[in-house]
Amino acid sequence: MSMVCLTDFEAEARERLSKSTWDYIEGGAGEGFTRDDNIAAFKRIRLRPRYLKDVSQVDTRTTIQGEEISVPICISPTGFHCLAWPDGEMSTARAAQAAGICYITSTYASCTLEDIVTAAPRGLRWFQLYVQPDRQLNKQLIQRVESLGFRALVITVDVPKVGNRRHDIRNQLNLKTNLLLKDLRSPKEVDALPEVVAAVQGRLEVYLDGGVRTGNDVLKALALGAKCVFLGRPILWGLACKGEHGIGDVLNILKDDFHTSMVLTGCRSVAEISRDLIQFSRL
Repeated sequence: MSMVCLTDFEAEARERLSKSTWDYIEGGAGEGFTRDDNIAAFKRIRLRPRYLKDVSQVDTRTTIQGEEISVPICISPTGFHCLAWPDGEMSTARAAQAAGICYITSTYASCTLEDIVTAAPRGLRWFQLYVQPDRQLNKQLIQRVESLGFRALVITVDVPKVGNRRHDIRNQLNLKTNLLLKDLRSPKEVDALPEVVAAVQGRLEVYLDGGVRTGNDVLKALALGAKCVFLGRPILWGLACKGEHGIGDVLNILKDDFHTSMVLTGCRSVAEISRDLIQFSRL
């Protein structure tokens, strides 16, 4: 069966993975309301179509921290990719390099940082850091990733206490899974996005992850002020289905969908995406 949307990859990944691994990837903290609300929040937003514009040439490229990427869709830090595919994060890094986007490697990667870099030496890579009480350990880790060519640190600040991941407890899955997917504990991010953008007043680039499932979602996030979106679970779905090629397929589906959304809203470049394309549903 051809997989034509992210939901298809979700269903296929669920068939391929063990129950404990699937629960690990899909499960949220507590009752999982935030995870579900992140997806639902995008559905309350509508895009205004724009016609009679020349959209014969549409450019999806943009930059993050001064580095060009092919599309404003990058890969969030998630841990233990070897649960989904034997090559784990090495496959993820190769897929990101091939797609011309950024991959944020997790502190809890299941492959060594050296192997990940060797697998994709030309890729744009950032490193996600959980700050440890031992400052010397933090220093050593930061120096290590800097020497390996990681271009930025992504510091997680929203885990003062680990979440209650019920599925993992029931499955007796004893990994550091409480620190896996940071979009599990964040607010409904697309709802919070305009407030965050207003607060930083252009002094910082703002990124969003959590709930992105279509190219429409990508455009909505950018119209509300995000510079780029990042994907977590959909990347693991693609990885579980076909390794790096599955991730490539997921990214291509989203890129094509985003391109279509740009065409239908009359945007010839990412710079033309603006807040006036947005309307909120009254439902």
